[in-house]
Amino acid sequence: MKNNPEIGKSIKANGINTNYHDVGQGNVVLLIHGSGPGVSAWANWRVNIPELAKFNRVIAPDMVGFGYTERPTDNQYSMDDWVEQAIGLLDALSIDKASVVGNSFGGGLALAIAIRHPERVSKLVLMGSVGVPFMLTEGLDKAWGYQPSIANMKQLLDIFAYNRELVSDELAELRYKASIQEGFQEAFSSMFPAPRQRWVVAMQSAPEDIKNIKHKTLIIHGRDDEVIPLSNAYEFIHLIKHAQLHVFGECGHWTQIEKKEEFNSLVSDFLAH
Repeated sequence: MKNNPEIGKSIKANGINTNYHDVGQGNVVLLIHGSGPGVSAWANWRVNIPELAKFNRVIAPDMVGFGYTERPTDNQYSMDDWVEQAIGLLDALSIDKASVVGNSFGGGLALAIAIRHPERVSKLVLMGSVGVPFMLTEGLDKAWGYQPSIANMKQLLDIFAYNRELVSDELAELRYKASIQEGFQEAFSSMFPAPRQRWVVAMQSAPEDIKNIKHKTLIIHGRDDEVIPLSNAYEFIHLIKHAQLHVFGECGHWTQIEKKEEFNSLVSDFLAH
Protein backbone atom coordinates (compact mmCIF):
# COMPACT_ATOMS: atom_id res chain seq x y z
CA MET A 1 0.00 0.00 0.00
CA LYS A 2 2.93 2.34 0.66
CA ASN A 3 3.47 2.86 -3.07
CA ASN A 4 -0.20 3.42 -3.85
CA PRO A 5 -0.53 6.97 -5.29
CA GLU A 6 -4.23 6.98 -4.37
CA ILE A 7 -3.29 7.25 -0.68
CA GLY A 8 -2.36 10.79 0.35
CA LYS A 9 -2.56 12.45 3.75
CA SER A 10 -5.15 11.76 6.45
CA ILE A 11 -7.10 14.17 8.64
CA LYS A 12 -10.33 14.08 10.65
CA ALA A 13 -13.09 15.94 8.80
CA ASN A 14 -16.42 16.16 10.65
CA GLY A 15 -15.31 13.13 12.68
CA ILE A 16 -14.30 11.02 9.65
CA ASN A 17 -10.70 10.02 8.94
CA THR A 18 -10.42 11.45 5.44
CA ASN A 19 -7.82 10.53 2.83
CA TYR A 20 -6.85 13.59 0.79
CA HIS A 21 -4.20 15.02 -1.51
CA ASP A 22 -2.76 18.48 -0.87
CA VAL A 23 -0.55 19.83 -3.66
CA GLY A 24 0.72 23.28 -4.63
CA GLN A 25 0.38 26.75 -3.15
CA GLY A 26 -1.91 29.74 -3.61
CA ASN A 27 -5.67 30.05 -3.81
CA VAL A 28 -7.35 26.85 -2.68
CA VAL A 29 -9.16 24.59 -5.14
CA LEU A 30 -11.24 21.71 -3.74
CA LEU A 31 -11.68 18.85 -6.24
CA ILE A 32 -14.62 16.51 -5.60
CA HIS A 33 -14.68 13.19 -7.48
CA GLY A 34 -17.60 11.32 -9.06
CA SER A 35 -19.40 8.21 -7.77
CA GLY A 36 -18.16 5.41 -10.03
CA PRO A 37 -17.23 2.03 -8.54
CA GLY A 38 -13.72 1.90 -7.10
CA VAL A 39 -13.29 5.65 -7.56
CA SER A 40 -10.89 7.76 -5.54
CA ALA A 41 -9.85 11.39 -5.74
CA TRP A 42 -6.53 10.36 -7.30
CA ALA A 43 -8.13 8.07 -9.90
CA ASN A 44 -10.56 10.83 -10.85
CA TRP A 45 -8.15 13.80 -10.95
CA ARG A 46 -4.70 12.30 -11.48
CA VAL A 47 -4.13 14.05 -14.85
CA ASN A 48 -5.45 17.40 -13.57
CA ILE A 49 -3.87 17.83 -10.13
CA PRO A 50 -0.30 18.53 -11.38
CA GLU A 51 -1.48 21.21 -13.83
CA LEU A 52 -3.97 22.91 -11.51
CA ALA A 53 -1.37 22.86 -8.72
CA LYS A 54 1.06 24.98 -10.74
CA PHE A 55 -0.76 28.14 -9.61
CA ASN A 56 -3.15 26.90 -6.90
CA ARG A 57 -3.24 24.83 -3.74
CA VAL A 58 -5.22 21.77 -4.77
CA ILE A 59 -7.08 19.71 -2.15
CA ALA A 60 -8.63 16.47 -3.42
CA PRO A 61 -10.37 14.30 -0.78
CA ASP A 62 -11.98 10.86 -0.94
CA MET A 63 -15.55 11.52 0.17
CA VAL A 64 -16.95 9.16 2.80
CA GLY A 65 -17.94 5.84 1.21
CA PHE A 66 -15.28 6.15 -1.49
CA GLY A 67 -11.56 5.56 -1.87
CA TYR A 68 -9.36 5.32 1.21
CA THR A 69 -11.42 7.45 3.57
CA GLU A 70 -12.77 5.73 6.69
CA ARG A 71 -16.11 3.95 6.21
CA PRO A 72 -18.11 4.14 9.46
CA THR A 73 -20.32 1.03 9.65
CA ASP A 74 -23.36 3.06 10.67
CA ASN A 75 -23.05 5.67 7.91
CA GLN A 76 -26.26 6.27 5.92
CA TYR A 77 -24.58 8.26 3.09
CA SER A 78 -26.47 11.45 2.34
CA MET A 79 -25.83 14.84 0.79
CA ASP A 80 -25.94 16.30 4.31
CA ASP A 81 -23.06 14.02 5.41
CA TRP A 82 -20.95 14.77 2.34
CA VAL A 83 -21.45 18.55 2.63
CA GLU A 84 -20.48 18.50 6.31
CA GLN A 85 -17.43 16.33 5.59
CA ALA A 86 -16.26 18.80 2.91
CA ILE A 87 -16.77 21.81 5.20
CA GLY A 88 -15.16 19.85 8.06
CA LEU A 89 -12.11 19.27 5.85
CA LEU A 90 -11.77 22.99 5.12
CA ASP A 91 -12.15 23.69 8.84
CA ALA A 92 -9.54 21.08 9.80
CA LEU A 93 -7.08 22.62 7.31
CA SER A 94 -7.92 26.18 8.48
CA ILE A 95 -9.13 27.14 4.99
CA ASP A 96 -11.69 29.95 4.90
CA LYS A 97 -12.59 29.77 1.21
CA ALA A 98 -12.02 27.48 -1.74
CA SER A 99 -13.08 27.29 -5.35
CA VAL A 100 -14.95 24.00 -5.71
CA VAL A 101 -14.65 21.77 -8.79
CA GLY A 102 -17.15 18.90 -8.84
CA ASN A 103 -17.41 15.97 -11.22
CA SER A 104 -20.83 14.29 -11.69
CA PHE A 105 -21.90 13.32 -8.14
CA GLY A 106 -19.19 15.74 -6.99
CA GLY A 107 -20.87 18.50 -9.02
CA GLY A 108 -24.11 17.98 -7.14
CA LEU A 109 -22.13 18.13 -3.92
CA ALA A 110 -20.25 21.28 -5.02
CA LEU A 111 -23.60 22.88 -5.81
CA ALA A 112 -24.98 21.98 -2.37
CA ILE A 113 -21.87 23.41 -0.66
CA ALA A 114 -22.24 26.70 -2.57
CA ILE A 115 -25.93 26.92 -1.59
CA ARG A 116 -25.54 25.96 2.07
CA HIS A 117 -22.18 27.59 2.79
CA PRO A 118 -21.84 30.37 0.19
CA GLU A 119 -19.25 32.23 2.25
CA ARG A 120 -16.86 29.25 2.00
CA VAL A 121 -16.88 29.12 -1.82
CA SER A 122 -14.91 31.40 -4.17
CA LYS A 123 -15.83 30.00 -7.59
CA LEU A 124 -17.71 26.96 -8.81
CA VAL A 125 -16.93 24.46 -11.58
CA LEU A 126 -19.60 21.87 -12.46
CA MET A 127 -18.45 19.07 -14.75
CA GLY A 128 -20.90 16.49 -16.08
CA SER A 129 -22.88 17.41 -13.00
CA VAL A 130 -25.99 16.14 -11.25
CA GLY A 131 -28.09 18.51 -9.14
CA VAL A 132 -31.12 19.19 -11.36
CA PRO A 133 -33.98 16.83 -12.35
CA PHE A 134 -33.32 14.24 -15.07
CA MET A 135 -34.44 10.73 -15.87
CA LEU A 136 -31.95 8.10 -14.74
CA THR A 137 -29.85 7.12 -17.74
CA GLU A 138 -28.98 3.53 -18.58
CA GLY A 139 -25.30 4.49 -18.11
CA LEU A 140 -25.81 5.85 -14.60
CA ASP A 141 -28.03 2.91 -13.66
CA LYS A 142 -25.25 0.52 -14.72
CA ALA A 143 -22.59 2.52 -12.86
CA TRP A 144 -24.55 2.62 -9.61
CA GLY A 145 -25.65 -1.00 -10.02
CA TYR A 146 -22.14 -2.29 -10.76
CA GLN A 147 -21.37 -5.86 -9.73
CA PRO A 148 -17.62 -6.56 -9.60
CA SER A 149 -16.07 -8.27 -12.62
CA ILE A 150 -13.47 -7.21 -15.16
CA ALA A 151 -16.07 -7.57 -17.94
CA ASN A 152 -18.55 -5.33 -16.12
CA MET A 153 -15.86 -2.75 -15.42
CA LYS A 154 -14.80 -2.74 -19.09
CA GLN A 155 -18.43 -2.24 -20.13
CA LEU A 156 -18.72 0.68 -17.71
CA LEU A 157 -15.53 2.31 -18.95
CA ASP A 158 -16.89 1.98 -22.49
CA ILE A 159 -19.97 3.94 -21.38
CA PHE A 160 -17.90 6.59 -19.60
CA ALA A 161 -15.45 7.32 -22.42
CA TYR A 162 -16.26 8.46 -25.96
CA ASN A 163 -12.72 7.62 -27.03
CA ARG A 164 -12.51 3.82 -26.91
CA GLU A 165 -8.71 3.97 -27.10
CA LEU A 166 -8.75 5.06 -23.45
CA VAL A 167 -10.48 1.83 -22.42
CA SER A 168 -7.67 -0.71 -22.23
CA ASP A 169 -7.78 -4.14 -20.60
CA GLU A 170 -5.12 -2.85 -18.19
CA LEU A 171 -7.30 0.08 -17.09
CA ALA A 172 -10.33 -2.18 -16.67
CA GLU A 173 -8.31 -4.58 -14.52
CA LEU A 174 -6.85 -1.71 -12.48
CA ARG A 175 -10.28 -0.17 -11.76
CA TYR A 176 -11.78 -3.63 -11.10
CA LYS A 177 -9.07 -4.34 -8.50
CA ALA A 178 -9.78 -0.95 -6.93
CA SER A 179 -13.49 -1.79 -6.74
CA ILE A 180 -12.97 -5.08 -4.85
CA GLN A 181 -10.72 -3.85 -2.06
CA GLU A 182 -11.97 -4.59 1.41
CA GLY A 183 -15.11 -2.59 2.20
CA PHE A 184 -15.26 -0.82 -1.18
CA GLN A 185 -18.11 -2.73 -2.83
CA GLU A 186 -20.07 -3.17 0.40
CA ALA A 187 -20.21 0.60 0.90
CA PHE A 188 -20.83 1.28 -2.78
CA SER A 189 -23.70 -1.19 -3.18
CA SER A 190 -25.38 0.18 -0.04
CA MET A 191 -25.23 3.74 -1.38
CA PHE A 192 -27.42 3.56 -4.49
CA PRO A 193 -29.72 0.51 -4.29
CA ALA A 194 -32.48 0.11 -6.89
CA PRO A 195 -34.82 1.73 -7.79
CA ARG A 196 -32.20 4.38 -8.50
CA GLN A 197 -34.23 7.37 -9.73
CA ARG A 198 -34.62 8.34 -6.06
CA TRP A 199 -30.86 8.91 -5.75
CA VAL A 200 -30.96 11.28 -8.73
CA VAL A 201 -33.66 13.17 -6.80
CA ALA A 202 -31.69 13.01 -3.53
CA MET A 203 -28.79 14.83 -5.20
CA GLN A 204 -30.92 17.67 -6.57
CA SER A 205 -30.88 21.20 -5.23
CA ALA A 206 -34.01 23.34 -5.36
CA PRO A 207 -34.17 25.49 -8.54
CA GLU A 208 -34.74 28.64 -6.47
CA ASP A 209 -31.60 27.89 -4.44
CA ILE A 210 -29.58 27.35 -7.64
CA LYS A 211 -30.93 30.66 -9.01
CA ASN A 212 -29.67 32.42 -5.89
CA ILE A 213 -26.07 31.28 -6.39
CA LYS A 214 -23.92 34.41 -6.72
CA HIS A 215 -20.60 32.70 -7.46
CA LYS A 216 -18.94 32.81 -10.85
CA THR A 217 -19.59 29.35 -12.29
CA LEU A 218 -18.01 27.37 -15.11
CA ILE A 219 -20.15 24.54 -16.50
CA ILE A 220 -18.37 21.83 -18.50
CA HIS A 221 -20.00 18.86 -20.23
CA GLY A 222 -19.20 16.26 -22.86
CA ARG A 223 -21.69 16.42 -25.74
CA ASP A 224 -21.73 12.63 -25.98
CA ASP A 225 -22.08 11.93 -22.25
CA GLU A 226 -24.10 8.71 -21.76
CA VAL A 227 -24.08 8.93 -17.95
CA ILE A 228 -25.30 12.46 -17.18
CA PRO A 229 -27.37 14.12 -19.94
CA LEU A 230 -26.17 17.31 -21.64
CA SER A 231 -29.55 18.84 -20.79
CA ASN A 232 -28.29 19.22 -17.19
CA ALA A 233 -25.64 21.68 -18.39
CA TYR A 234 -28.27 23.74 -20.23
CA GLU A 235 -30.43 23.77 -17.11
CA PHE A 236 -27.50 25.07 -15.05
CA ILE A 237 -26.67 27.84 -17.54
CA HIS A 238 -30.34 28.83 -17.49
CA LEU A 239 -30.50 28.96 -13.67
CA ILE A 240 -27.11 30.34 -12.59
CA LYS A 241 -26.68 34.06 -13.25
CA HIS A 242 -22.87 34.41 -13.38
CA ALA A 243 -22.23 31.30 -15.47
CA GLN A 244 -20.49 30.22 -18.64
CA LEU A 245 -20.86 26.91 -20.44
CA HIS A 246 -18.31 24.89 -22.40
CA VAL A 247 -19.42 21.76 -24.28
CA PHE A 248 -16.85 19.37 -25.76
CA GLY A 249 -17.83 17.43 -28.87
CA GLU A 250 -16.53 13.85 -29.25
CA CYS A 251 -16.37 13.60 -25.47
CA GLY A 252 -18.23 11.43 -22.99
CA HIS A 253 -18.47 11.64 -19.20
CA TRP A 254 -14.70 11.83 -18.67
CA THR A 255 -14.10 15.42 -19.78
CA GLN A 256 -11.19 15.85 -17.38
CA ILE A 257 -9.42 12.82 -18.89
CA GLU A 258 -10.59 12.74 -22.52
CA LYS A 259 -9.95 16.47 -23.01
CA LYS A 260 -7.35 16.85 -20.27
CA GLU A 261 -5.23 19.61 -21.88
CA GLU A 262 -8.28 21.70 -22.78
CA PHE A 263 -9.93 21.00 -19.41
CA ASN A 264 -6.82 21.97 -17.45
CA SER A 265 -6.36 25.15 -19.48
CA LEU A 266 -10.03 26.12 -19.25
CA VAL A 267 -10.29 25.58 -15.49
CA SER A 268 -6.91 27.19 -14.75
CA ASP A 269 -7.86 30.28 -16.75
CA PHE A 270 -11.28 30.49 -15.08
CA LEU A 271 -9.77 30.24 -11.61
CA ALA A 272 -7.15 32.89 -12.41
CA HIS A 273 -9.55 35.64 -13.58
